[in-house]
Amino acid sequence: MPTFEAPEAFLPQYRSLTPDQRKAFLAALGKFVADLRSGSFRPGLRVRAVTGLPPGFFEMTWADDGRAIFRYGPEVRPGAPHIVWYAVGTHGILP
Repeated sequence: MPTFEAPEAFLPQYRSLTPDQRKAFLAALGKFVADLRSGSFRPGLRVRAVTGLPPGFFEMTWADDGRAIFRYGPEVRPGAPHIVWYAVGTHGILP
């Protein structure tokens, strides 16, 4: 099972999502975790590097105008990926 962390700035962004946005994000998060286990992201999540941020930052699309930015952190549990969530919201969170 992957591990994760969310820096302080992420939580207010998550809380500011509408209930429907939170529901969509959590549904995508379930797919994201399953894909982490399989080693390959499904095309519908559109996981890709974020231009305008340092190398190693990625975005996951969870709705037409829903994005989350993350990077891989050092393993917390051996053999399990560790995800650091940096931002969540609309397309406006992208640089």
